[in-house]
Amino acid sequence: LSCSVQVIGSMDCSSWRNSILNQIQQRNKQQFHTFEDLITSHNRLFDTHAALRLENEKLRSERLSLPRGSIESQGVPERISILESKLLAQQEELTELHRKRGENAQMVVDLNRKLQEKADQLKVAEDSLSESSAIITTLKQELQSLLSQKVDLEKAIQLIRDEHTTLQLTCSHLEDKLRKTQDENRELVDRLMRYKSKDAEKMNEENDKFLKKRYAKIQRELEEAAKDSSRNVSLDTYAPDIPYSEKSAVPTKPSYVFDAHEGEVSAVKWSPVDRIVATGGADRKVKLWDTSKNAAESRGVLVGSNAGVLSVNFDSTGSFILGASNDFATRVWGVSDQRLKHTLTGHCGKVLAAKFLGEPTKVVTGSHDRTLKIWDLRSRSCVDTKFAGSCCNDVVISDSSGTTIISGHYDKKIRFWDTRTNQNLSEILVQGKVTSLDLDRDGKTLLCCVRDDTLRLVDLRANQIISTFVAEGFKVGCDWSRAVFSQEGEFVAAGSSDGGVYVWNTATCQLHTVLRQHSSAVISVSWHPFANYIASVDRSKKAVVWTD
Repeated sequence: LSCSVQVIGSMDCSSWRNSILNQIQQRNKQQFHTFEDLITSHNRLFDTHAALRLENEKLRSERLSLPRGSIESQGVPERISILESKLLAQQEELTELHRKRGENAQMVVDLNRKLQEKADQLKVAEDSLSESSAIITTLKQELQSLLSQKVDLEKAIQLIRDEHTTLQLTCSHLEDKLRKTQDENRELVDRLMRYKSKDAEKMNEENDKFLKKRYAKIQRELEEAAKDSSRNVSLDTYAPDIPYSEKSAVPTKPSYVFDAHEGEVSAVKWSPVDRIVATGGADRKVKLWDTSKNAAESRGVLVGSNAGVLSVNFDSTGSFILGASNDFATRVWGVSDQRLKHTLTGHCGKVLAAKFLGEPTKVVTGSHDRTLKIWDLRSRSCVDTKFAGSCCNDVVISDSSGTTIISGHYDKKIRFWDTRTNQNLSEILVQGKVTSLDLDRDGKTLLCCVRDDTLRLVDLRANQIISTFVAEGFKVGCDWSRAVFSQEGEFVAAGSSDGGVYVWNTATCQLHTVLRQHSSAVISVSWHPFANYIASVDRSKKAVVWTD
């Protein structure tokens, strides 16, 4: 097609007209040559017929002018008969010529009809040629535009290549600088560990001295008590204080309602040691709130994230807090000084979950890039990557040593991982995308929130689903909606897209109550591990703390 367009485009208006004229003249020459002898013979016969007719008229006039006797005497009858025979032959020939003339006339009519058809075909061809010329003109314009675009793209590509080369050089320089910084950091960490070990030794020595002095004091007091026989010592005074554990109940009163962030609030988590609640939002901040007084007071704002925070989590001592962000990174802040300690980068998708792995020096993260990564905060590097094959929405640690990781995924599966190997221990298939996971206090039962608007309990000893929680009107609001156990595992709670916090009884699997205060979808819920408080957050920047 491109070749045809080029050939047609090379012909101008005068050349194709001359070509068509030459073809018509050539056709006329060929057809005329075919009938040239016939036309010549026809003209010659007509000339002979005319001459014979004149001669016949002349002879008739001579015959009429001569006397009858003289004519017969001179042998005229023989001549007349000869002439009559010639005349008869000429008439027959003339009849034949008339027949051929009729045939020729019919042929001329047929040729005229064919010529008209050819003319019509030529007109159609001219119209098609005109359309083709217009198309060629349009294609030439498009070709010119594409060529100009090609030139612009080549310039842009060259510019990008130059920028890429510059960035590669910059990256190499920064990598060298990073390696030097990491070496210095390792050296500083080693020095710090040595100092800490020395401090620990000194502290142990002081503790030993204190214990020895205390033991000697007790010995002296016992000796004096033994001498004083009238003194009665009640052992109850030395009984330690045992914390009183009251059966958990469901808080139903919205004690604190406040605007936690400037936009959507995606995550909420209670501190394990006091009444501090942390929230993460789309405004790229993690905020700490103190609920120990009559109002929720801000305890600080943790900044450093470049995108919305999707998950927050404390370590077991409440000293550090993790924030998983939409900028493909996870950050660690100190709670007391509110300073950014670590930034863990390496995922190529948004990080949806982050948890401390047994100890405050290790972290596990789950990402939309279908991987789980284990980080060592001492070296600030990724020490292991597990390829799950599906987007990871949440992770939990099933034991205190951090050897088993449980992850919930977009492909409707719950996966179990051994941190000591790269093997996937087992899988459990549910009927929808898993949005969150939570363990009860004894670590034997797993709660998973599923995108089919249900909550499911999994017995980790048998690796099978034992209960399903459903309720009319309950709908999971997003792919990272969080559901939790109560502190004693008697209830489970989850937020719904209708603004309610639904609470079920784990023993009966029946809906216990629905907490109504939010006006938009509730994304995350957190139950205090030691006090009877619930914190919930929604899409319209609201946070609510529920108490008895």
